[in-house]
Amino acid sequence: MPLCDTLLRCAEEPALFCPIWSEETLLEIRRTMLKFGHSALKADRRIASMRSAFRDATVRLPPEAIERVPKLPDSKDSHVLAAAIERAAHVIVTLNLRHFPPRILGRLGIIALSPDDFLSGRFHSDSQQVLEILDAQARAMREKRADLLRRLRQVTPNFVELVSGAR
Repeated sequence: MPLCDTLLRCAEEPALFCPIWSEETLLEIRRTMLKFGHSALKADRRIASMRSAFRDATVRLPPEAIERVPKLPDSKDSHVLAAAIERAAHVIVTLNLRHFPPRILGRLGIIALSPDDFLSGRFHSDSQQVLEILDAQARAMREKRADLLRRLRQVTPNFVELVSGAR
């Protein structure tokens, strides 16, 4: 959850990035939250908050849009690529990089980045803004930045190393 929160907080700053997702992505978020023991109410609130905060982020895809995308290693990810194509996105942020091969995405002018690489890039583009976001996130969790970074280290070790070196 802290990683998702960090990404969403960064998205609140349009200079850092503008998020997009499909309806199926939101359903996947809900299923994942339930799988990890969060209540349906909490999952529904998270999705409602995402919809409210990022009114233009949701891409409604007709079935033919998904059918037109190049074949991916896991066809269940076609909605992600279709949404990226629909909104002319240049980056897909995912923990499943192997599901989005460069040989397929490259032809479309899209790259897939891990959250670690993506957040590291955001840090390089505006370190002060990212530090402020992390500090606000830590305060909201009633923690210090160092505590938040410990939570993020497992999935974003390079990003955490960059942030830890900045004071």
